[in-house]
Amino acid sequence: MKRRLNTRITEMLGIEYPILSGAMQWLAKAELVAAVSNAGGLGVMSSATFPTAEALRAEIRKCRELTDKPFAVNLTLMPSLAPPDYPSYIRVCIEEGIRIMETSGRAPEPYMAAMKGAGMIVIHKCTVVKHALKAQKIGCDAVIMDGTEAAGHVGENDIGSIALWPAAVDALDIPVIACGGVGDGRGLAAALMLGCEGATVGTRFFLSEEAPALAAGKQMVAEKLDETGTALVLRRFTNTTRVLNNGLAVKVKQLEESGAPFEEIAPYVSGRRLKTAFETGDLNDGVLTIGQISGILHDVKPVKQIMDDMIEQCFRCMERYRE
Repeated sequence: MKRRLNTRITEMLGIEYPILSGAMQWLAKAELVAAVSNAGGLGVMSSATFPTAEALRAEIRKCRELTDKPFAVNLTLMPSLAPPDYPSYIRVCIEEGIRIMETSGRAPEPYMAAMKGAGMIVIHKCTVVKHALKAQKIGCDAVIMDGTEAAGHVGENDIGSIALWPAAVDALDIPVIACGGVGDGRGLAAALMLGCEGATVGTRFFLSEEAPALAAGKQMVAEKLDETGTALVLRRFTNTTRVLNNGLAVKVKQLEESGAPFEEIAPYVSGRRLKTAFETGDLNDGVLTIGQISGILHDVKPVKQIMDDMIEQCFRCMERYRE
């Protein structure tokens, strides 16, 4: 008999398992998103991957051809010299019947009326409890608490997941979703035991067969990384980001330490450069956002097997001390 994990998040989102995929730029496209949803979790599509709202619409429709399960779209509200047309992306999501939006970066307050007016569930990603309290106040339905072990934008406070998650659970009434350091069933069990209602998983799904990166790059990460394989860059610009500790990350850190302006560093951290790295398999040619959990992930598997293994291991952990 197939076992289920029922939490407030599974009930809210209409999913089987309390696992959300990370909204990884260039990777969180239809194939990966649909695979996670079909396996019982919630696939989350990265809107930042698509240059226009109409391109996002096409990908949403493609995903609908691959799954009839719920999936979400992420809207990353980061500071930018040329910010995307966020209202048009939201409009397309509404028109395409997306009922779950994940937001990250700045507070989504300017867009809440449009999203909630359309009946959307809004989940906001935070790195400190005070931001989570703001998200709850403006009407978000749940928060993702992003510990410093996570890939990508981890905030400026360096708060580890094991301290951050229960602090948020104690402070909030809305469900808390763990993020940062969850790559197997042990991490999921830990998140649940600390009071979270689910977990966001990114790096583990990067190391999946469905992630649209060349196999050679994924295999390099699986075979060579340990717990020291990541680095923090862009701290001088208050945009601290956890990335693969490759030659390019070292170059960026050297430029930061020398006082170089962001305009000089920007070409090295370009998302387009990372896209090329995924396509060529040469992950030394891009700043790859990746979590510290990569140090214990040493294989590339189909998403369904990853999910099944994670759930089985989670149950074993939770049952370990039962009489």
